Amino acid sequence: MKKSLVCALLAVTMACCGTALYAQQDNMGQGGPPQGRHMPMSPEQRLEHMTKMLNLTTDQQQKIKPILENDQSQMQALHQNTSMAQADRVAKEREIRNNTDQQINGVLTPVQQQKWQRMVRERDSGTGHGGMG
Repeated sequence: MKKSLVCALLAVTMACCGTALYAQQDNMGQGGPPQGRHMPMSPEQRLEHMTKMLNLTTDQQQKIKPILENDQSQMQALHQNTSMAQADRVAKEREIRNNTDQQINGVLTPVQQQKWQRMVRERDSGTGHGGMG
């Protein structure tokens, strides 16, 4: 009798814990990025990050925001184009990114440009300490 009660309690406990762990794991998958892949930042998030890292003025923010929005729309269109070969897609991504980087660089002061170039190098090398995602 005692063994049956202990086994029953153990089974109920394991079932409850397993359900709780499954629910937690499921919630993590819904709220966060897909497993193994991180989501790119929105133009607003990128601008906020750049403002913090480069100490952008309000005028600079207003000039950079449309550049970031255009970058995002071009990248989205590129990723939706399934007819393009992988190598061509990578080359086009690099072209879009370089164009965006040059446009942003033109809005910055010389001191900010140095910091921006360092951020771009870190992003491109994969270290990610100042990258934009």
